[in-house]
Amino acid sequence: MKHSFLKKIRAAIFFASLLTVCASASFGAEKKIIVGAEQFSKYKKLLKGKRVALAANATSIIENKERIHDLDFLIQKGIDVVKIFAPEHGFRGKAEAGERIQNDIDPKTGVQIISLYGKFLKPTPELLEGVDVMVYDIQDVGARFFTYISTMHYIMEACAQNGIPLVILDRPNPNIDCVAGPIRDQACKSFVSLDPIPLSYGMTVGELAQMINGQGWLEGKIKCDLTVIPVKNYTRKSRCALPVSPSPNLPSERAVRFYPFLCLFEATVISEGRGTKEPFTAIGYPDESFGQYVFTPQDIKGMATNPKFEGQKCYGIDLTAEPLYSSNSRPDGIFTLKHFIQMAKKIGSAEKMTNQKAGLARLWGKENLIEQIDSGMTEEEIRQTWLPDVQKFLSDRKAYLIYK
Repeated sequence: MKHSFLKKIRAAIFFASLLTVCASASFGAEKKIIVGAEQFSKYKKLLKGKRVALAANATSIIENKERIHDLDFLIQKGIDVVKIFAPEHGFRGKAEAGERIQNDIDPKTGVQIISLYGKFLKPTPELLEGVDVMVYDIQDVGARFFTYISTMHYIMEACAQNGIPLVILDRPNPNIDCVAGPIRDQACKSFVSLDPIPLSYGMTVGELAQMINGQGWLEGKIKCDLTVIPVKNYTRKSRCALPVSPSPNLPSERAVRFYPFLCLFEATVISEGRGTKEPFTAIGYPDESFGQYVFTPQDIKGMATNPKFEGQKCYGIDLTAEPLYSSNSRPDGIFTLKHFIQMAKKIGSAEKMTNQKAGLARLWGKENLIEQIDSGMTEEEIRQTWLPDVQKFLSDRKAYLIYK
């Protein structure tokens, strides 16, 4: 009962925070953060009189006097939106993680919706027929394996190969303060680890797109005709709770903040809280020795179908009291492996805990995490192995940063 009451209080505080204006300190005053999509005057000339394709989902909203979806807003402004490209979770953001998305028609506007998480991951020349310009506006969370940035990479590539300019309407990265984890090895390249960046890379999608272009990461090192509309009044120290959940299992600011390091448990026998109303804020296992906090995963429509340990009591750790921001000045912020290492020791080893070794390698970006933990390396020792590559990344990315 006590745990349930505390959860309700924390949830109430979180949802209240969503109503708070996101702000950035500037000369002692606080200014409202204005996302790229809300600055129509800066990109209307790029779209007027053109046939526009829109890469968007439920996070693609404009909040001026009222909340409105990009699609409805652009149509109201007289923009000819001819196609919608939808990422994982679909155009309205209702599909679960990994669920294949089908092509559809938006019932409100009649615009065709083309899935980029089904038969195709990358727009084909045929799908781009009749398109003069592409607009990308999807909220990211700053984790390499969050597939929206892989969709962006493939859109950039397709636009470059088909001579279509791309306009990115930038949005804040809620984990912009965190650069951590190894650079992805070529052997671990996949749709959840497409670019050679750290697990948590601390850039907005606009900045990352500029780096993808500048570093020659598109196929054949081709360049995309790219325009980024920056977020106004935004700095790398800005803190902003997202007004819309970026995916069904990231319903809170805490889940978004902890996702980059708790998602590693997806490849293990440990529950990361899927099947509860607050995933990625607790970890557990059906054994009382794993901790005093108790939760029971259940099938939740739209969030978790057949979750790990469905209907079983899981014992572990409630993370809702842990700080959301770090007090130190290290670039890795709150990113931590302590929970992963702790649970591996309780199971007996990281080898025993990991039931999807290839999956863990794709998430981590290297194949060495199990060996590192089971050899007795501490979190700090593991951190030191990725630090030189991350420092080079931090140096390389300077040329592409928009927010200083």
